[in-house]
Amino acid sequence: MASDLTEAMIVNAAVWGSVLGTDLGPARKVGTMRIVRPLVVAAVIVPLFVKKPDLKGTSLEMQIAGILLGMLCGLAAVALMTVYRSPQTGKPVSRAGWSYAALWTVVIGARAVFSYGNSHWWPTQLVHWGISHKVSVADLTDALVFMAIAMLVTRTLGIWARAASLGPSPSVGARGSEAYSVGVN
Repeated sequence: MASDLTEAMIVNAAVWGSVLGTDLGPARKVGTMRIVRPLVVAAVIVPLFVKKPDLKGTSLEMQIAGILLGMLCGLAAVALMTVYRSPQTGKPVSRAGWSYAALWTVVIGARAVFSYGNSHWWPTQLVHWGISHKVSVADLTDALVFMAIAMLVTRTLGIWARAASLGPSPSVGARGSEAYSVGVN
């Protein structure tokens, strides 16, 4: 069985690699797999790494805070991305550059440093804090996993919503006879 630190690092690497691999660069197609893949990653990660979340007290508050922080970071990520219609295909595409990559790298790097520090730099202080606040290491790990997943899902739904807000392709709308599925072609 993997340690909590190993699990946190696996989640960090999976989210970071998945996002940067699919988002960086110009004219990245916004299709079905672009929207579904991260949602599948989230659906797989949560039950694998969150065994039995504590749904009371400080643990619940930390999980909610992790989700809210993840959502805010996801919204920031979407704000650093441009979603537009490809002039060549008329379909939604996105463009993300260095500022987008920097945001993901800083957020995931900070989470990784925090996880590593909990195991190697301040484990005694963490144990004392956990006992004082009735929070286990697993509860802290759960909050970090929920943060990562909330950021990933918020970014994904943000891309989908921005692509959907583009409306039908001008060439399709002008002819009026073709069906058009926004955002998840």
